[in-house]
Amino acid sequence: MSFKKVLLVKPSGKHGLSFAFDIIPTGLEYLASSIEGVVDEVNIIDLEMEPKPIQRTMERFLDMLKPDLVGISMSATDHSEGLEIAEISHKRGIPTVLGGYHPTAIPDEMLSHPYVDFVVRGEGEITMRNLVEKGDGRGVNGVSYKDDDEIVHNPDREPIKDLDILPFPARHLRRHKYHVTLRRDREHDVLTASRGCWGRCSFCCEPSMSKSHLRNRAPEKVMDEIREIVRFHEGKPLSIEITDPHFMGRPRYVEQLCDLLAQNELDVKFIAKVRPDTMAKFPEIVRKMIAVGIDCFEMGIESPNKKDLESTSKGMEPGLHLKAVENIKKWGGNPGGTFVIGLPDQTEEEILQFPVYAKELGLTSSAYGIATPYPSTKFYEDLDEQGLIFETDWNRFDEMHSVFKVQDIPSSRIEDLATICMAKFWTWDIFLERERLRMMRTGAKVPLATFAIDRLADLRFGAGAGIQLQEGNFLTHIERFLEASSDPHIKRYTEKIGMHNVIEMSRFLSVLGAQTIQLTVRDNGSPLTSWVFKTTKNKVDYVEVTEGRVDGPTINFELEMADVLVHGKPNVTLIEKIRTITKLLASNKGIKRRYNLGRLLFAAGIEFFSYLGTRNNGKGID
Repeated sequence: MSFKKVLLVKPSGKHGLSFAFDIIPTGLEYLASSIEGVVDEVNIIDLEMEPKPIQRTMERFLDMLKPDLVGISMSATDHSEGLEIAEISHKRGIPTVLGGYHPTAIPDEMLSHPYVDFVVRGEGEITMRNLVEKGDGRGVNGVSYKDDDEIVHNPDREPIKDLDILPFPARHLRRHKYHVTLRRDREHDVLTASRGCWGRCSFCCEPSMSKSHLRNRAPEKVMDEIREIVRFHEGKPLSIEITDPHFMGRPRYVEQLCDLLAQNELDVKFIAKVRPDTMAKFPEIVRKMIAVGIDCFEMGIESPNKKDLESTSKGMEPGLHLKAVENIKKWGGNPGGTFVIGLPDQTEEEILQFPVYAKELGLTSSAYGIATPYPSTKFYEDLDEQGLIFETDWNRFDEMHSVFKVQDIPSSRIEDLATICMAKFWTWDIFLERERLRMMRTGAKVPLATFAIDRLADLRFGAGAGIQLQEGNFLTHIERFLEASSDPHIKRYTEKIGMHNVIEMSRFLSVLGAQTIQLTVRDNGSPLTSWVFKTTKNKVDYVEVTEGRVDGPTINFELEMADVLVHGKPNVTLIEKIRTITKLLASNKGIKRRYNLGRLLFAAGIEFFSYLGTRNNGKGID
């Protein structure tokens, strides 16, 4: 008996370093489009976008849709929530099937739970279609299931050789619109041009999932899907994340796709994951990518140290990092990079040099993930064999928590170092450099109000992610972040570049005039860090971030951590926000400072109302 009404579910669990990306359940959309022809009904729920609590939401959808099979896509960080969804479904007599990297790696553990009926291992489209047609796991390659008390693993299904046989993802089943933090002015979507990667990095799941085979879709098919995505979003400005783990794995293929994109006038910006070695070796293709909107890149830098690259089987020389960044920035692209900290033989001193190296390279975004041994990887097998993995909660395998013993660094210190590295990289000069590169591409400065609103959104996003990932330790991590954020390079950079040269703020400066504005964050009255802005009526002399505070500001703001954090979490009520703003303004005592404060508020008000007017006229951020 086949399954006829299928409900596919994405949990809302933590996502570690991927919280800024991977927000659309495109894997489930591929599954849905693959089974639409053989079932009566298929639906997709993204619980990250639905009201909480999970149980109430799931029960509502189960009552409304009445599925006869519930499929759940899971990563390690979704472990508990995925099983909770399965339990809710199974208690109503509905069979459940789990899929994704995590269930593929540990099918026995998943099937040990009484409310899990099937596990789909590896790529799921063909396997899932066979499973729903048959209504049973017997004889379906790629399926693990229970036969009474025995767990049965059918033979593996080979990775799909011809990806062009797959229909486009079922975007029409989406219940929500998506945006990403990095490009809030655009609707967001995802695109898969290839699967797999020929790399054999020891910490990566791809070698076990795709057997280190890279398979590309025909560039013409990819172009057809891009046009379909544009139509789906009604021609609005778009940001598309290319999900490929190694987009530049076949450089000439990428060049073909760029040539096709160049023939279409589309308002689309792309984000791609690439290896530094290919970005260094093919500068002309890099130029073509940026010219057609593929202008934001995430590179696996991992480490500046050759021993780390060798121990993780990265297969790359550190010297290629700089050349890759130079090729990207030459044409106004944004080079981003990820680093792995807490490898078994790393020292604290080495890790603290990672953000320094990132800035020396010229990266415009950077993330510092704690080395995480995912099951089925060589990294996991080696550590497990040595008995070094101490964490048993899969939810903490999120690249933000230490889960195995490192010889010279305590686990809590590794988590501190991750925060310190982020603080030392994400400083004022990085945001200005991103705007400078954007101006290279567009020829226009960003309005001051837009820049300020984007930074406030970044702050809210960072705080939300920090609370989600560091529950119980958020206050400590905020303190570490503030302590590490001062950097003399910021003043040198802003003196050289000039904030006013990349941000349109001439009207603001003419009203504000010559000022020294200081914002100091205090902890129990003791100043931790200050941001200082020195202006004249037509330019910003410099921005400085320093320990403690400086003397002689003409406008002064004092922010006590206790005013914005209660029990380690941000104050969120309107009354609390008004109280905090009132205290900030009250920091300026005396007639002269209050007069200067009035000029600042008047200048800011002009910019803000101009921003609102631009939005209402449809000429600003969409």
